Amino acid sequence: MDLQSFYDQAVAAHRQGKLAEAERSYLQILAIEPGSALVRYPLGLLRAQQGRPQEALDLIGSALMANPNSSEMLLNYGNVLLSMGRFAEAVAPFARALEFSPRNVQLLANHAMTLMRLQRFEEALASFDRALLIEPGNASLLQGRGDALLDLQRHEAALESYDRALAMRPRDAVAHNNRGNALKKLNRLEEALAAFDKAVAVQPDYVIAHNNRGNTLKMLGRLAEAMAALDRTLALQPDFGAAYYNRGKALCESQRIAEGFSDFMKSAQLAQGVAAWSAEGRTPRAHKAKHDREQQDYLVSIGSKAKVGGLAIEGGGRLDGPAINRANVASAAQQWHTRQPQIMVIDNLLTDEALIELRRFCWGSTVWRSDYESGYLGAFPEHGFASPLLAQIADEFRTTYADICGSHALKYAWAFKYDSTVDGIAIHADSAAVNVNFWITPDEANLDPERGGLVVWDVAAPLDWEFSKYNGDIAATRDFLKRSNAKPVTVPYRSNRAVVFDSDLFHETDTVRFKEGYLNRRINVTLLYGERNPG
Repeated sequence: MDLQSFYDQAVAAHRQGKLAEAERSYLQILAIEPGSALVRYPLGLLRAQQGRPQEALDLIGSALMANPNSSEMLLNYGNVLLSMGRFAEAVAPFARALEFSPRNVQLLANHAMTLMRLQRFEEALASFDRALLIEPGNASLLQGRGDALLDLQRHEAALESYDRALAMRPRDAVAHNNRGNALKKLNRLEEALAAFDKAVAVQPDYVIAHNNRGNTLKMLGRLAEAMAALDRTLALQPDFGAAYYNRGKALCESQRIAEGFSDFMKSAQLAQGVAAWSAEGRTPRAHKAKHDREQQDYLVSIGSKAKVGGLAIEGGGRLDGPAINRANVASAAQQWHTRQPQIMVIDNLLTDEALIELRRFCWGSTVWRSDYESGYLGAFPEHGFASPLLAQIADEFRTTYADICGSHALKYAWAFKYDSTVDGIAIHADSAAVNVNFWITPDEANLDPERGGLVVWDVAAPLDWEFSKYNGDIAATRDFLKRSNAKPVTVPYRSNRAVVFDSDLFHETDTVRFKEGYLNRRINVTLLYGERNPG
């Protein structure tokens, strides 16, 4: 039998799924003609089917050297790179293949999906649109286009794309789920819930849709139903960190703060090893790297074997005695109800034992995951900033200062840590009813006793402003404050001092000038209670 007939038989066996037979034939041909690109290419495809991607890549790559303009080979070379998670490398062969086959819909779709994985959403959208010009009724392309638009925050357009996809493929659980996400972003929560309901009706074990359903129920204030949905999520996938996070928020809003913080900690523990765990999946800024070196040195000095790159918790246990000092309760309640605007200071907020233990937790725990351009770091519940002591403080503040918090539940908590001289957090308002902001770094670290605290303006964010505006549009805020003839109230830094105020009031960090050194870094903790303008 001549080699061509032998090759034809091998290809036929391959097409019929007889991989072992095809493999033997391909290898026999290569033993006779080792440099045959004709055989190396299908053998590369076979190796990919066998789960041997590096061999597949080498074989298809060598075939491409002889056939550099083969769009089919370039497509499959890119596909193997995709299977290996090498998304950045896959873009080039797909783009090269499109030069020769610009109307290949599968190629355009793979190119678009690769760009999506690289968060190059505008380019991905362009590829989806090119493919849809060729196949306007392709539901998969319409769904991918919707995903790109969703990531670009073009929610109405994303919704339209999902609706077109579902008109052709009404039992597509993923499209229903993603449509729900678009509706949730548009604050059309009841419609979003209906979309998630459809997703789980089509696919009852669809974990992500169950999680989204639970989160939407929480946003609607249907907390018991939310927790049931999230329990269902975790029954399906016990290691799903996002469900623990969402259940933690639902528990806190149900006044079950200790249980909620326990779920936040589980979420943080499960997040380890995920790319986003370390500085949101990117190279940390210089001030973050400096902090991490200082913290690692501190951990060594206290005899800890923990590494900053992982999750380690130092201290932060629940106290047998009280965490909140009750000495100021009566005067604080009176101030809260008589002052307009509602801005008040509580000194010696924490008991001595709670303050010492909270410092120990904040210094020794590797929970400082978010870094910001201005030079400060953030720790959030999903990072592990969720110790039993913090839950105790949050719960005791709510009950001890009931005249301030009323029926408001804990909405969220976080902490920020600053370098010795930074700009701090720019002017903004928070989406809550009551803001409790307190500081724990020793006073001797502050180089300017009259500064270093908080500036709160006596004017609230307009009710018709969206969150992104009152929390991030600094120019619009400054202009509004100027037109409103707003006056700033400056509260100097003091250790164990809390500034409690209406969260609608604009506020910003005052000038920070602290001593160098790890233990001198300014740390503030924020507790948010209730919803902005409830009812």
